Amino acid sequence: MPDQPAEREFMDYDVVIVGGGPAGLSAAIRLKQLAAEHSKEISVCVLEKGSEIGAHILSGAVIDPSALTKLIPDWKERGAPLDTPVTEDRFFFLGKAGRIPMPHFLMPPFMSNHGNYIISLGNLCRWLAEQAEALGVEIYPGFAGAEVIYDESGAVRGVATGDMGVGRDGAHKPAYTPGIELRGKYTFLAEGARGSLTKQIIAKFSLDAGKDPQKYGIGIKELWEIPQEQHKKGLVLHTMCWPLKNNTGGGSFMYHLDNNLVVIGFVVHLNYPNPYLSPFDEFQRVKHHPAISPYLKGGKRISYGARAITEGGWQSIPKLAFPGGALIGCTAGLVNVPRLKGTHNAMMSGMLAAEAAFDAIGADRQGDELAAYETAFATSVIAKDLYRVRNVKPLWSKLGTVLGVALAGLDMWANQLIPGGFQFTLKHGKADNETLIPAAQAAPIDYPKPDGVLSFDKLSSVFISNTNHEEDQPVHLKLHDPEMPIKVNLPTWDEPAQRYCPAGVYEVLRDEDGSNPRFQINAQNCVHCKTCDIKDPSQNITWVVPEGGGGPNYPNM
Repeated sequence: MPDQPAEREFMDYDVVIVGGGPAGLSAAIRLKQLAAEHSKEISVCVLEKGSEIGAHILSGAVIDPSALTKLIPDWKERGAPLDTPVTEDRFFFLGKAGRIPMPHFLMPPFMSNHGNYIISLGNLCRWLAEQAEALGVEIYPGFAGAEVIYDESGAVRGVATGDMGVGRDGAHKPAYTPGIELRGKYTFLAEGARGSLTKQIIAKFSLDAGKDPQKYGIGIKELWEIPQEQHKKGLVLHTMCWPLKNNTGGGSFMYHLDNNLVVIGFVVHLNYPNPYLSPFDEFQRVKHHPAISPYLKGGKRISYGARAITEGGWQSIPKLAFPGGALIGCTAGLVNVPRLKGTHNAMMSGMLAAEAAFDAIGADRQGDELAAYETAFATSVIAKDLYRVRNVKPLWSKLGTVLGVALAGLDMWANQLIPGGFQFTLKHGKADNETLIPAAQAAPIDYPKPDGVLSFDKLSSVFISNTNHEEDQPVHLKLHDPEMPIKVNLPTWDEPAQRYCPAGVYEVLRDEDGSNPRFQINAQNCVHCKTCDIKDPSQNITWVVPEGGGGPNYPNM
C-alpha cells in the first residue's frame, strides 16, 4: 500500500527558478546583478533535477554569443568555455551516395555562423553556475521540481521537490525523505522543451489559447574523438534530405571542437507520418554516408544523448507570464529552427523576466502577472529573431524538404530585405501526435544492423550516456490507460513507441510463437528526451520527474 506523504518543510525566496540551463542561470545572474546595482538584497534559488548542473544539458551546439555578452560583457576574461570560433560553414543536400553543396550566398546573412562558437552547452552552464554562485545564488542540483504550489488565490506560490526514498509500490523505504516546498514571490519555469510543470501551468492558465500547437523535433547526438588528420577545428557541417524522405523534416550536424573532438548529431521533426520510422536508426544510417563517414573512421565514440527541441517558433509561443511567475527559455519555445539556435534567446528571455521580477519585488508586489515581461519580450531581439523565420517550419512541413526549404529561403530573404517580410504568417496545423498514418498505409523501413564501428544499437548508446535511475522507485512514465498500447496503438500504428524512443525504454514483448503481446516500460533507460510525451498518438504517456539526480550524466555535451 502507498504511504501517505509526510508534511513538508518549506524555504522562502524572492524568486524560485526551476531548471539550471542557460535561461534559468541567466535569470538568476541578472537578478543578483540588479540587486548589486541598486544596493538591495534579493534571494534566488535554482532547482536542477540533474545530479549536477550540466548533467542533463544536451545541445549541438553552435552559440550566438550576443546574449552572453550582454549578460557578462567580460566573459572572455573570466574564462567562459567558448574556445572554438566557427572557421568554416558547409551545407549539403544528401542523396544516398552523393551530395550537392548549398552556396552560402543563397542564404540570408543572419544564417551565417560568422562570429559564433562551437561549444559544449553543458560546460557553459557549469561555468554560468559558478558565476551565479559567486553572486550569492543558491543552486540545488539533484532535486527535481515535482509539483506546483498555489496560494489561496490560485496564483503560483512555488514548487515542491519530489520525495526521495519511495519504492515502486509507493511505500516509503527506510531512507525516505519528503520533498521540500520552495516558495517564491515569483517562480520561473526554465525546464527546457516539454517541461512537465510547464505543461500543467499552460493548461491551468490557458497560456496557449489562440496559439498554434507547439511543434518539436528530436535531436540525437554523439561525441567522438577522431584522428588528428581528419579533424578540422572550427568546421560546421549541416546536411538534409537523405536518409529521410521528402515528407520528413530534419538533417544532420557535425561540429569540430578542439582537442580532436567532434560532435555528430541528427534531428528529426516529430511531425513525421510513417510510424515505422526510427529517429535513432536514421541517425545511425547517416553516419555511413560518404560525406560524413571519412571524418569518423578510426575514431572513438565517447558519449551519447537525446533531447526534444521546440520548433513551433513565433506562432506557438504561449503567453509567457502567469499569476506568480513566467516561462523562460526553451520551455517557452524560443528556438530559431533554421539557424538551429536557441541558447541566445533562452538567455535573453531569462534576463528580461529577471528585470520584470526585480522591479515588481522592488514595488512590494508578488504573485501577480509580470506584464512588463510580456511587453519587453514583444519588442525584444528575441521577437525579431523568431518573427523573421516564422514561415520556415510550416513551409517545410506542408511542402516537403525540396520545395518547402526553397520557398522558406525565399521567405527569409524577404524578411531580410523588406521590413516585416511577406505580410502573412502560416499555421502549423496538426500537433505532432496527430500526424502518424496507420501502419497498414505505411511502408516498413528495413534498417541495417549496426556495425559497431560507425553505427551502434540503443542499449550500448544508453550505456555511454551514463544514465542511471534508482530501480526501486515509481515508474516516471505514466500510462493513463495501461491497455491502450496493445489494444489501440499496436493494431493501428504498430506501437510506434518502440521506435520513436531513442533509448529502448518501450518494448512490445511476445511469447515464442508471437502471441500474447504485452507492453514493457524499461524506465531505467530513460534519457529524459520527452519524445514519448510528445509523439504518442494516443497521448497516453505522461513524463513526470523521477527521483532527483536520476537520468543521464552528460560530460562535455
